[in-house]
This record gives sequence, structure tokens and C-alpha cells, in this order.
Amino acid sequence: MRCRLCDSDRLVSVLDLGATPPCEKFLTAAELDLPEPTYPLHLRLCEDCLLLQIPALITPEETFTEYAYFSSFSDSWVGHAKLFVERSIERLELNSDCFIVEVASNDGYLLQHAVSAGIPCLGIEPSVNVGAAARDRGVPTITAFLDQELARAVREEHGPANLLVANNVYAHIPDLVGFTASLRTLLAEDGWLSIEVHHALNLVTLGQFDTIYHEHFQYYTVLSAQRALATAGLTVVDVELLGTHGGSLRIWARPEAVAEPGERVAQVLALEAAAGLHEVSGYLDLRPRAETVRQELLRFLLEAKASGRRVVGYGAPGKGNTLLNYCGIRPDLLEYTVDRNPYKHGRFTPGTRIPVHPPERIDADRPDVVLVLPWNLEAEITAQLRHVTGWGGEIVYPLPTLHHATLDDAAASELAGRHTK
Repeated sequence: MRCRLCDSDRLVSVLDLGATPPCEKFLTAAELDLPEPTYPLHLRLCEDCLLLQIPALITPEETFTEYAYFSSFSDSWVGHAKLFVERSIERLELNSDCFIVEVASNDGYLLQHAVSAGIPCLGIEPSVNVGAAARDRGVPTITAFLDQELARAVREEHGPANLLVANNVYAHIPDLVGFTASLRTLLAEDGWLSIEVHHALNLVTLGQFDTIYHEHFQYYTVLSAQRALATAGLTVVDVELLGTHGGSLRIWARPEAVAEPGERVAQVLALEAAAGLHEVSGYLDLRPRAETVRQELLRFLLEAKASGRRVVGYGAPGKGNTLLNYCGIRPDLLEYTVDRNPYKHGRFTPGTRIPVHPPERIDADRPDVVLVLPWNLEAEITAQLRHVTGWGGEIVYPLPTLHHATLDDAAASELAGRHTK
């Protein structure tokens, strides 16, 4: 393996999660007796440019031609996107003469707000099924992977993008240098590029190993993102620290001719340096942190099983499948999980073969424990599940450390009374 950013062969092991199936390859009942391919999931760090990465063993075409993830099933994520569009319109003084492009635009969760504001926009989404949902929502969407040829064609037909959005896609690209060049081709000479990615600072220091899966090829600090964007003449001018996905970066970049880094760039770089992430040694604590999470979760589930308590899951996210496979959790410890996405209903989690049901199954069964796999949405999901406490059920989150959801005493008492009537 060579570094996909600087081509160095000096890569050091950070965390080996074994071999797992692709995280979004949910199995049908007919597939349960068929062989299931698995691939190594081994995180490494380039000693020269400090890019965290895994080998590109699965192509984006294999993952994204048909995709199980629809962004709009998370209310908080849609709200996050709406606020971003509103603030970007104000900050960048966007109007009906401007053009917004989003790469990996999913089901139109973000660009629907540009449409509502009357600003011309275009989504570029490789997944056929997800892109169709965006068009049904009234969001102009091309079904394609972004490359230089497509970037030139879009620019020729529509003009350059005044705002180019690449939310939660910059980690999904094995051809990092080529993709970055395509972003630059799409962007106006005075345009703005906004990228959101999970922050490697949180991944390492908080042990968030479940964000590692095969469709995430690399994991960024501001330092490594600066180096990647510089390959196409783009300069990071601003950085925002976000609470999404357990802690993310919003990186603002512009063509270097009009770019001047702001104060927040230096501030976040200083945070990373203080955490030891501007040198190799700072990354090596991730392995023991991941092992601690695994041991705590297994101990909890085994004790619940021994005491006869019924444990089910909530959510079937990609990150949850990394957690389940790394910990070796199967239906004997987690009877089933539920998800709001109908695409996953009646299917089974990859590798661990845990059934996925609609959320209403929890209300019908009234289990003793609900283990929430998309722990990064704790506030939203606790609000959705707070009625579980009415029958004495527990809501448990596995990360950043194993913990129970906290409800205020008045709300818990009210719910308990409501469910005994």
C-alpha cells in the first residue's frame, strides 16, 4: 500500500479491525445461505503527510450505484442542511444569478433548500435509487460520479459554481488527487468550496472507531485536508467545528489567487497539534481506546443476556455495522434492530445477520434495553425513544463510552403514568 496523497510507502498501522463485509450491503433473506465477501479493514497513517487511510479494496461503483442511505430520514440532518444553505446565502450574498452545485447530493436533503430560495442548483449523485428520490423532490440531479470530464461538461453547460458543496464525500474518494482537481474545475475563480468531513481529532481522541468502514478511504485533520486541497491550487480559508457525526469539520476553501486563511484555521491547527496529531505518536492511542469500548459493550450485553433482559437495537447505520462486526455481536446478544428507512426492512445486517424491522416493532415488543447504534444523533433519537422509559425500558448508547440516556425526572414520571393507563 502507498499513500494516496503523497505516494509514500511509509505507512504505519493505527488500528486493525479485522475483515468485515461492506457496511451498507444489507442482506436479503435469500442471501443468508450464500457466501458473503469480507475485506480487511485496517487503518494506517502516512508518516510523511499524516493522512489517515485504509486500502481502496472496494470501488465507489460497487458501493454507490445503488445505496441504502437516504439523508432525509434524519430530521436533524435535514435541519442542519437547511441552516447551512440559509447562512451560506447570507454570507456569500447568493442570489438567482448564482449557481450552487453539490457533489454526492444524495436525496436532495440540502439542495431542496436552494430550490426553495430560488437559486439555480444541480446535484451530482452516483446512486441511481437515491438520485431518483432527489428528482422526485424537485432537485435537478445528474446520476454520475464526478470526474474531470463531467466537471468540464457541467461547467460548459451551466457555468462555474459560486458555491460548491462536498458534504461527507471527501472521505469516500480513492482517487483523492483526481477528485480534488475535478472540484477545482467546477469552481468559479472567486467561488467557495465547502467540505464537511468527520474530524480525525475526534476519531482518535474519543475512540470513534466505528466511523471507519470501507467506503471511507481517508480521515482528515485540517492539516491533511490543507495538503490534499493544495494539490489543485485550493487554499483553506476558514474552518468550523461542528457537532455532526460525533464531531466534524466544515472546511471552506477557495482558489489560491483569492484565498487568505482566517484566524480559525490557525486555531484548529493548534488544537490538533496539542492533541499530538501533527506527529505519528498521537494516533497510536486509538487502538486501546477501541478495545476498551468493545470490552465495555460486550460485558454489558453478556450481563443483560445472563439476567434475562431483552435487548434490541435502534438504527442500522453503516457505522453500526463496523461496531457490530468488530465486537462480534449477533442476534443472540442483539435480537434485532429497527430503522426508519424502508429500504432496510426485512433485510439483515452485513456480517452479523441481525434482522432489521420498522421502528414500530419496539413499541409492540417493549424490550428491556434499546441499544442505539447511530449514537452521534443522541439528542434526536432520545427524543424519539423517550416513551421507552414509560414501560421501564433503558436507552443505551455505546459511544463515546457506554452510557444510558438521561431524561429529566418530571418527563420520566409523566411517561411512566401515561403507559400504565
